[in-house]
Amino acid sequence: MDDNNKIQLFEDKRIRTAWDEEAEEWLFSVVDVVGVLTDQPTQRSASNYWAKLKERLNEEGANQLLTNCQQLKLKAADGKRYSTDVANTEQLLRIIQSIPSPKAEPFKLWLAQVGRERIEETIDPELTIDRALVTYLKKGYSREWINQRLQAIQVRKELTDEWDNRGIKQGAEYAILTDEITKAWSGMSTRQYKRLKGLKKENLRDNMSTLELVLNMLAEATTTELSKEEEPQTFNENRSVARSGGEVAGNARRDIENRTGKPVITAKNAVDFSRLLGNVIEDVAGNADDGDKSGSGGDGK
Repeated sequence: MDDNNKIQLFEDKRIRTAWDEEAEEWLFSVVDVVGVLTDQPTQRSASNYWAKLKERLNEEGANQLLTNCQQLKLKAADGKRYSTDVANTEQLLRIIQSIPSPKAEPFKLWLAQVGRERIEETIDPELTIDRALVTYLKKGYSREWINQRLQAIQVRKELTDEWDNRGIKQGAEYAILTDEITKAWSGMSTRQYKRLKGLKKENLRDNMSTLELVLNMLAEATTTELSKEEEPQTFNENRSVARSGGEVAGNARRDIENRTGKPVITAKNAVDFSRLLGNVIEDVAGNADDGDKSGSGGDGK
């Protein structure tokens, strides 16, 4: 089920979920839902609210609901995984009924939409890409950047499929190999790279410029091809391949920097890119308005 862990957004608030393949249903972090519905400022306060609510539900005779709420290890804000109460849609609706919140009805509609979209995406995987496109557009990214980001997702998937074939384990081993690739092409570890951009739990790729994305794709695509060619058998051999793939993109980065005289790696993040895009749109709109004014002035003469 870990493979299907996902962050869902309700009114731009993060809700951790996991897809249960056997039951074919979403499981939702109860603490996250409680936090959203009650506007709790921290996860700790949301956990306290849920603990008190569980006591009240227990007193009301909702023992079966609480007994059936299973726990999964979901990633928290600090990057670590903790056992967390999760509930399916039916259980969650019962919990929501016990929470006085103006967001209850919109949340119920959101639950229905999330379930429907998962079924649709299973039938037609292209819908996943379409929805990702819409999400990035809403966040203010340009279409050119989005096209590169979606391609980067595909490149990454091909790499992780290759790692799976080589017996690489998700989690720590994925992270180590990814770090080798990142260091080889950018000159920094993933943690250093995120620190440069002022990131904490945000996705690094979502905060790369188009050129950074392209070079990261080159590094990962090259690693995939080298792995298929060399067929590494041990983790250390895979690590060496990852480093080699990253070095190819690292050479390209240095060549670009020598020719342009500017560093490829930038401290700018998604907020900066969104602001830049907004400024460009305003400039274009302003120029168009100026053109209209000058045109109307000319017609008046």
